[in-house]
Amino acid sequence: MNTRVIFTADDFGLDEAVNEAVERAHRDGVLTSASLMVTAPAAADAVARAKRLPGLAVGLHLVLVQGVPALAQKEAAPLVGRNGAFLDSPAQAGLHYFFSPTARRALGAEIRAQFEAFQRTGLPLDHVDGHTHLHIHPTIFALLLAIGRDYGMKAMRVPYENPAASARAAGRGKLSRMAISTAFAPWAKTMRARLRRAGVAANDAQFGFHDTGAMTEDLVLRQLENIEPGMVTEFYFHPATRKSEILQRQMPGYRNVEEFEALGSPRLREALRRLDITPIAFRDL
Repeated sequence: MNTRVIFTADDFGLDEAVNEAVERAHRDGVLTSASLMVTAPAAADAVARAKRLPGLAVGLHLVLVQGVPALAQKEAAPLVGRNGAFLDSPAQAGLHYFFSPTARRALGAEIRAQFEAFQRTGLPLDHVDGHTHLHIHPTIFALLLAIGRDYGMKAMRVPYENPAASARAAGRGKLSRMAISTAFAPWAKTMRARLRRAGVAANDAQFGFHDTGAMTEDLVLRQLENIEPGMVTEFYFHPATRKSEILQRQMPGYRNVEEFEALGSPRLREALRRLDITPIAFRDL
């Protein structure tokens, strides 16, 4: 049975070191897709590179935490702090969006503004996901389903990783992975059901959730050996060609350069051939 996997790079547009890694990992490696942060500092550079790479599938990486809004300052005021940026803590942001009616009203406008910013790039919309997976937040998820249809949203990431397969590949953390995945499983099931009813495709499984920032060559090779048969599995990465200042500040513990090297690994290409695994994008679902 031929197995299909999606290799995605998150944070496309955050920095030119990320954008360069995306371009090179797609041209010379196995990367099939990237998730674009439309308000990030290097978004314009990311879009220019993507337009030179027609085979690269680009989706919207919705940013509602650790970034800046697409809305004007006055309209975004209920969502941001005094510095004009979203909160840094996903947990605090999630609570704020859930309990503040004013914030919830502004959320819809901000989500629409980010879809419109993506639409202005002229790139086809491959998929939607969220920075720090905040798109799984019930309020945000409901808004995405309602607003996304206006912009041709056809696929969305479901960030659920099988804890047993994850622990086998990593060789550690079975109990902690089991606890986290078990807690999230009911909501992942609900997400899938609602996406199915809305006609929106999704990945069946994933690697990267429990090892975010540490998707090194050896780990990915072991993960490939633990793919669940018959399922479409997404592997997501945070690659960069160098540890730039913004990456040092925002993700100091992430092994971005090693993740970039993994995506171009000859051993990874050979494993895909040996295991009869076909790299695809969300648009192929």
